[in-house]
Amino acid sequence: MPTNYLDSVIRQFEYYKLLGEKTFGQIPDEKLFWQYNDESNCIATIVKHLWGNMLSRWTDFLTTDGEKEWRDRDAEFDNDVLSREDLLSKWNEGWKVLLDTLHRLREEDLDKTIYIRNQGHTVMEAINRQLAHYPYHIGQIVFIGKMCAEKWDSLSIPKGSSKSFNAEKFAKPKHNEHFTDEFLKKEEK
Repeated sequence: MPTNYLDSVIRQFEYYKLLGEKTFGQIPDEKLFWQYNDESNCIATIVKHLWGNMLSRWTDFLTTDGEKEWRDRDAEFDNDVLSREDLLSKWNEGWKVLLDTLHRLREEDLDKTIYIRNQGHTVMEAINRQLAHYPYHIGQIVFIGKMCAEKWDSLSIPKGSSKSFNAEKFAKPKHNEHFTDEFLKKEEK
């Protein structure tokens, strides 16, 4: 097992966290609560669901079932988030539990078995499960954000810019770096 797996997934989770945050920053407060229809979720509800899932899955990750008895998943879809501050508090709390847990894991933990609703997963499988789940919801957040923003600043390659983007990339020598490094470095400036 390559020793960079945990570093790689941490970077990927951080990247998706940043995509959500960049979306929040592009829309007015009231649009965090906008729903297309009664069957759809607003951004605040999606954040509340991610928060509940993250707290449940990553609290005592190696020692307790990932579906905690105290979790009320159905209530996650009844939006009671009333402000941007409350949304960001839940968002940050969930991500902190996830990232703190991942930073504590070691390579030798990856083959251990953990349970989610009594179904066994290796630690790596459980991480991969959430690495598919969370970006799915972040994509929903971004999609809603694009519909609600007055002016949208692309989070990736802007429309019509693929050729120049690729030309810049291919002008550099071949090298190894995580695909999120460049994006995250820009944010640190």
